[in-house]
Amino acid sequence: MKIYNLHYSMQRVRTLCLLTLVALALPLWGQGGSKAEADALYEKEQYQEAAAVYESVLKQQGVAAEVYYNLGNCYYKLDEIPMAVLNYERAFLLDPGDADIRANLALARGKTIDKVVPPSEMFFVTWWRDLTNCMSINAWTITGIVAFILMLVGVLAYIFMSQLTVRKIGVYGAMVMLVIVIIANLAALSQHADLTHRDTAIIMAPAVTVKSSPSETSTDLFLIHEGSKVEILDNSMKEWLEVKFEEGKQGWVPLSTLEII
Repeated sequence: MKIYNLHYSMQRVRTLCLLTLVALALPLWGQGGSKAEADALYEKEQYQEAAAVYESVLKQQGVAAEVYYNLGNCYYKLDEIPMAVLNYERAFLLDPGDADIRANLALARGKTIDKVVPPSEMFFVTWWRDLTNCMSINAWTITGIVAFILMLVGVLAYIFMSQLTVRKIGVYGAMVMLVIVIIANLAALSQHADLTHRDTAIIMAPAVTVKSSPSETSTDLFLIHEGSKVEILDNSMKEWLEVKFEEGKQGWVPLSTLEII
């Protein structure tokens, strides 16, 4: 009789545990959706609904360049240019080598009010940035690993092979691979720094008066419009940020008027 009661009690415990898990899971059912569902909504030109699902996917599954790109497409179709630029920029940050992201970002930025002409820079700075952004951080990491393995193969060929031609190929090949390893690591580190230290933002308010200091009563410097990209210089103030615009001008704007990329 005691054994039966114990067995019965264990069954009740298992049932209660199962019911508790079901109760906890119920609020999650029906929420959000999958990327496939969002893609289907986009194809049906239900852009607002698709954007909501993409946003949910990002919250539930984490960031992804493709999802940010599709979300940017939704906002572009809805003519919400600041949101389109913001999401294209986030996609570009994760996968700068993607040609579609680059093209659509340029297209969206072309529809912003402020047409920015960046200041000139040294050619090698532009060359290095373009080289760094030609692939994603994952692609650079894989490139570095493959190049390192090939470098070791070249070193081993130089040490252990007796044929002079093979030894020359091994040593010169190892030198080339060493250069690629260094470039790949520097490029990956540069992109990792951009991902870790988010110091750029997009102006989201229709128009913002840039101030000379973090105060509403300070001097007005100039007007900036939605969709413009800025670099954050100082975030030590609670409600204000000192920012630098792409053409080189800088000043203070309210924190509420922009969104960090």
